[in-house]
Amino acid sequence: MDEAYMQVVMSIIMHAGNSKGLAHQALDAAKQGDFDAASDYMKQANDALADAHNVQTDLLTKEAQGEHTEVNLYMVHAQDHLMNAITYKDLVGEFIELYQTK
Repeated sequence: MDEAYMQVVMSIIMHAGNSKGLAHQALDAAKQGDFDAASDYMKQANDALADAHNVQTDLLTKEAQGEHTEVNLYMVHAQDHLMNAITYKDLVGEFIELYQTK
């Protein structure tokens, strides 16, 4: 496994983790009734997810062009982080809406 591969894996994990953390900050802000801050954090969470998605899209594009990407436990772990971040961000968005209706 080469360094470039590990950089891709770590990039996905890093961006996904940033997104999840920002979504959690949004949830904390919403609990305090600061919906402007919650909105700002959610925008940042979306941006971080877009960064992770762009890394993933690059992999998919290369795969479609015939450049096979090795799938191992590291890549599975990175994809797991990404999917969990997406799910968490989506749920936080729902919770924020609930807090706003209080």
